Amino acid sequence: MEAASEKQASDIVMLDVRGLCSFADYFVICSGESDRQIEAIWRGIDEVLRSKGVIPHHKEGAPDSGWLLGDFEAVIVHIFGSAERDYYQLDKLWDKAIPVVRIQ
Repeated sequence: MEAASEKQASDIVMLDVRGLCSFADYFVICSGESDRQIEAIWRGIDEVLRSKGVIPHHKEGAPDSGWLLGDFEAVIVHIFGSAERDYYQLDKLWDKAIPVVRIQ
């Protein structure tokens, strides 16, 4: 979450989904204002986690699509453009999850 915040991600939320799904423990959802910022947020998160020995299991999407997903097994990271976040509304889809942290 700090890595996303350092790259000026907005509306950062970490949701505890352990009681709701079997494929992850936490979702991190955040927004970037441009393709370039979405890529910078991804690089920041990836660099911090790799420095701790955590390598993404899977990566999907592209900055120019307005959405990137990083699957770190227990943690799934979603980085959205503003329009895409409004469209997919993951915060509402997973509204039964327990919010752990929210940074506006």
